[in-house]
Amino acid sequence: MEIVHLLRAVAVDLGRHSARFAQRNGMHPTDVRALIVLMDAYRAGEETTAGRLGAALGLNSAGTTALVDRLERAGHVRRVRGERDRRKVTIEVDERAIALGRQHFGPLIDRAVGLLSGYDERELAAIRGFLAGVRKAAAEEGD
Repeated sequence: MEIVHLLRAVAVDLGRHSARFAQRNGMHPTDVRALIVLMDAYRAGEETTAGRLGAALGLNSAGTTALVDRLERAGHVRRVRGERDRRKVTIEVDERAIALGRQHFGPLIDRAVGLLSGYDERELAAIRGFLAGVRKAAAEEGD
């Protein structure tokens, strides 16, 4: 149970770190989560529609529209119409939002990467497996 309690404490601390970023930048915590979802999709080479973003965040259509409108007004995202199908609209993160996130979260990410460099491949596989399993369990609990 010690590791489970430690994981919970890490989740709380990361949430506070994210909340500080949101507060300092006049954002709602959901805005930050949306930017994370969009950046993760970008890194994976996936397009993100408003519907997909809303599903990832557990928002309804109206809430997702308000969220994207808010992020777009702030210059954090842009709506991009499909070249072949102009009806399809994807949401993309603006480079300025990425730079803003890097400025705040970069030092923490660098420290985490530094900590991970002290583990061998077997240990990293165990950490990866544990975190993936907890993430899957949390997702299943939410369904």
